[in-house]
Amino acid sequence: MTVNLTRIYTKLGDGGETHLGDMSRVPKTHPRIEAYGAIDELNAQIGVTLTVDGLPGAHAERLRRIQNDLFDLGADLSVPEGGERERLRVRPEQVTWLEEGCDEVNATLEPLRSFVLPGGTPAAAHLHVCRTVCRRAERRALLVEGANPEVVKYLNRLSDLLFILSRAANGAAEPLWEPGSSQSAGD
Repeated sequence: MTVNLTRIYTKLGDGGETHLGDMSRVPKTHPRIEAYGAIDELNAQIGVTLTVDGLPGAHAERLRRIQNDLFDLGADLSVPEGGERERLRVRPEQVTWLEEGCDEVNATLEPLRSFVLPGGTPAAAHLHVCRTVCRRAERRALLVEGANPEVVKYLNRLSDLLFILSRAANGAAEPLWEPGSSQSAGD
């Protein structure tokens, strides 16, 4: 599959509409545009995360594959079902790969004793931001009528993997929630 981008600006979106992959026109606020826009934001945030020192090499390798998969998700969402041409669609195998990654990395971690506070190492903090952006992308994808259900499954598993990778990036020093720790009897 070849993509040719010969001209970056077209002025076709100046009126607040854009083309979907099937060449139909929709408002830029359409649920499909919102969904793959959030996925694009997630991909950019993962790109930032890949620049952070202290990110284990195996995590970086996974994240680079995920970046490519996120373009697959965007391509899938950009074209409604139907039509005569075969289109790129997210497949169950891509979701299974995420599940395997979750299981593999989670097996190396101590069981959770409390909720994890976003933060810790710079790599973990960036992975937590990715996780929250991923959850937003998932919510946006749920609003796309007739969308491939594998897109939502992928985003759901990805947010789990990002959480697990953030825990791994923190090692044993992950910041945990201490319920009510800032409350005192005198306040």
